[in-house]
Amino acid sequence: MNIPVLSVMTWAPLVAAVVVMFFARHRPLLVRWASLAGATVSLVASVWVYWAYDRAAAGFQFQEEIAVVPSLGISYLVAVDGMSALMCLLTSIIIFAGVFASWTVKERSQEFYALLLVLVTGVYGVFVSLDLFIFFLFYEIAVLPMYLLIGIWGSSGEVRPQGIFGWAMGRTGVGTKEYAAMKLTLYLLFGSAFILVGILALYVANGSQSFSFLVLEQVQFDPTLQSWTFLAFYIGFGILAGIWPLHTWSPDGHASAPTAVSMLHAGVLMKLGAYGVVRVGMALLPDAAVDWAWLVGTIACINIVYGALSAMAQTDLKYVIAYSSVSHMGVVMLGAATLTPTGLNGSVFQMFAHGIMTGLFFALVGLVYEKAHSREIFKMGGFATMMPGIATAFTIGGLSSLGLPATAGFVAEFLTFLGAWSSAYQWWLFPAVIGAFLTSIYVLRVAKQIFWGPKSEDPHFQHLPDAVGTEWAALGILVFVLVVFGVMPSLAIAPVDTATVPLVERLTGR
Repeated sequence: MNIPVLSVMTWAPLVAAVVVMFFARHRPLLVRWASLAGATVSLVASVWVYWAYDRAAAGFQFQEEIAVVPSLGISYLVAVDGMSALMCLLTSIIIFAGVFASWTVKERSQEFYALLLVLVTGVYGVFVSLDLFIFFLFYEIAVLPMYLLIGIWGSSGEVRPQGIFGWAMGRTGVGTKEYAAMKLTLYLLFGSAFILVGILALYVANGSQSFSFLVLEQVQFDPTLQSWTFLAFYIGFGILAGIWPLHTWSPDGHASAPTAVSMLHAGVLMKLGAYGVVRVGMALLPDAAVDWAWLVGTIACINIVYGALSAMAQTDLKYVIAYSSVSHMGVVMLGAATLTPTGLNGSVFQMFAHGIMTGLFFALVGLVYEKAHSREIFKMGGFATMMPGIATAFTIGGLSSLGLPATAGFVAEFLTFLGAWSSAYQWWLFPAVIGAFLTSIYVLRVAKQIFWGPKSEDPHFQHLPDAVGTEWAALGILVFVLVVFGVMPSLAIAPVDTATVPLVERLTGR
């Protein structure tokens, strides 16, 4: 009997959400265990898919297809290749750790976990869907719950109005969770409009017969259509990937979101944007991808340096990690723009490495805030003596962020830099390396100030506990994955290579 493993992986969180909403009212422990069960089923399924994927055969595997609206060519068509299998594994690890990271949520935990699980169902759906209509529906399911998750369970921080737009910052409530939720939703819906136009353009250009990625991949579209449609996909997906200058929703969203939502937001949701550019934009519109590579790569370089400089200027710990994500997503987009197998491997590996690393960071920030009730970097100090476990995990995450060998971050950045050097625009390498250097400055400065520097004299910071109980689960899982994939990068590169090499051959005609 063939088990529809991709459907099990995709829909298990939704089933858990239904159980939580209908059977766990006023039973908070059942809410947590049902959510953990849904996340565990998806984790086991994604690990099995990743392990069982036939790398010699390559291509899309574990295919399932059910006709939904045959007259319009819409079907539930799911399958994975090496790239999407790695992204599903990333999603499973982050949501599994995220359930543990949210174990202490008390306010309306039933609705919180249900929305979190619905969001994850959308993420899985995006990574496995090969029908662009269903792909878009899953994409919206992944994005929209963020509004409620941030607006209800988020936190408001104080952002001091300054600069020529200071008056506007004061009047619009910059820093509040309501502002962040609204801004994020409006930006991402704006991007969705571009994506929908692009999908419908390809559908109509192919004679309105099928939304199937596998069918559209065989079509040679008109160069003019390719050009503007690729730009539509790049803007639409790029907003979610945090491309400059359409990235401003991201730091506010990160800073206001609760811990597990921040983990999913930076760890997985931003990867949906980069994945969409590579999977839909580059694979279906290869000529336009080559023509516009200069734009994608140049904006990626701006992202890397601008994000790193912005992170250096922050005093709020969450904003540091938020702008760090903008910088690291620049590395992802730069690797894709190189149009080389090495660069694309680096891009996909960076999606995975950054997802795990930033998930770890936000789990740690949540713990520090829960125990110290502060995110002000320069008010804290000497925490390593009281919370050595949290300090060690933060340092490992930071070292991966700045690209220390034997961590996943090093492999990802090294491959991307090699790809940039062997691309048509070798100068891309220099801002990328400068960004890595700047990253080391702000990461080491923050780690030293909060954990390894002199102890703060603030009486509120004199007796702080280390991580306890379920809090260790999220930290242990994410640190373990960072190190394992750093020491054995072939675990990720071998399957990803089966997807990137054919894509580069399609792009370059070789």
